[in-house]
Amino acid sequence: MKFVRKGISPVLEEKEQNGLVYLTFPAFSRTGIVSHLFSTRMGGISQGMFSTLNLSFTRGDDKEAVIENYRRVAAVLGCELKDFVCSDQTHTVNIRKVTKADCGKGVIYPKDYGDVDGLITDELGIVLSTFYADCVPLYFVDTKKRVIGLAHSGWRGTVGRIGAGMVRLMQEEYGCHAKDILAAVGPSICRDCYEVSEDVADVFKKEFGEAVLTAGMAPGKYQLDLWKANELVLKQAGLSPKQITVTDICTCCNPALLFSHRASHGKRGNLGAFLMLKP
Repeated sequence: MKFVRKGISPVLEEKEQNGLVYLTFPAFSRTGIVSHLFSTRMGGISQGMFSTLNLSFTRGDDKEAVIENYRRVAAVLGCELKDFVCSDQTHTVNIRKVTKADCGKGVIYPKDYGDVDGLITDELGIVLSTFYADCVPLYFVDTKKRVIGLAHSGWRGTVGRIGAGMVRLMQEEYGCHAKDILAAVGPSICRDCYEVSEDVADVFKKEFGEAVLTAGMAPGKYQLDLWKANELVLKQAGLSPKQITVTDICTCCNPALLFSHRASHGKRGNLGAFLMLKP
């Protein structure tokens, strides 16, 4: 099966290892300092609506199957289960500075924090981990200070500018400079698939103007472009266009290959975004 892609030239690179199919950003791979991927549905052992590479423990899947799915992701990344640190996503703009003390939380240990949609670290070998089924993954790498970050940006996180919050915290905590940060907007729902009602559209109009909205098919409905909105957030945070990669793959356009909440009417597992500074 092939991905339905937006645009003319492929942006994300499709890879496969031992049956596990995943996506990467060439700009991040070229840095040589990180391992990263965005998972697909392919390469795990989960069954039914979770088939096959579900990475959520909270949607009703078999726990041991999810653990095995993480083992397979770990094999691709070159890490162990104890190296993952998971977000606790509740559509906030809260960001956690992660250290080795957090390793394993969300996979082999319970999380002792909540309401965290962004993670940053400068420590080697920690796998930042966030989860998706239409919302926007945001990846960050500072190639000079060697700092990384991942953020979950749904429509609330986008309006709240969690992407700008990530850049700001990288600057405050690690002395990063915007000119040194690479960012990527990962696979998520595209404008063509994301119809919203007038109340959501009004919030975006106030924050971004008309640039991220087009009229929907029905009165009072709009098509919302979260890709463009997050790109605007990153540019306004000081990143230049050449520092930003924007996905060409929509989760909702590819329901056989990617979990999509909208396409599946909520009957789905979770995809994962993973980012690690190489040991």
